Amino acid sequence: MSARPNILDELPGRACSIAAALEVVGDRWSLLAVREVSFGNHRFSEILAGTGAPRDRLAARLKALVAAGVLERRQYQEAPVRFDYHLSKAGRDLLPVLRALMSWGDRWAVDEPPVTLVHADHEFRPATVCGTCGEPVHADDVHRRANEPTATAAG
Repeated sequence: MSARPNILDELPGRACSIAAALEVVGDRWSLLAVREVSFGNHRFSEILAGTGAPRDRLAARLKALVAAGVLERRQYQEAPVRFDYHLSKAGRDLLPVLRALMSWGDRWAVDEPPVTLVHADHEFRPATVCGTCGEPVHADDVHRRANEPTATAAG
């Protein structure tokens, strides 16, 4: 049993992990903060410059991302005490989502991509593959199955 509260219990509409994920990282400043940290910008001032977020809003988002376990705060200086931000395992697991958003944005939201990701000696192009069988996955290949709760009311 998980020690964290079930976000799904607090959300309206269909129970969905997408809705739960968006509750944690679903605003612009949160995702851009994760992007900046993934680019190696760990200090507040660097994240602020890279995102263009209002200072107070970024501070709130970083605090929430730390509380959610997406980022970790690490002390890097004693006097005065200062902290920077690093990706946790959950934050690193979010990187394929950011790469997919970037790929979609390159195709549908901008005229010319401002950045190209490079893998080895070629342009990186994200693709979805099944983690079980390794096969490429296309939209029509996937269906959903409702998972019933382990305990149901009698009746």
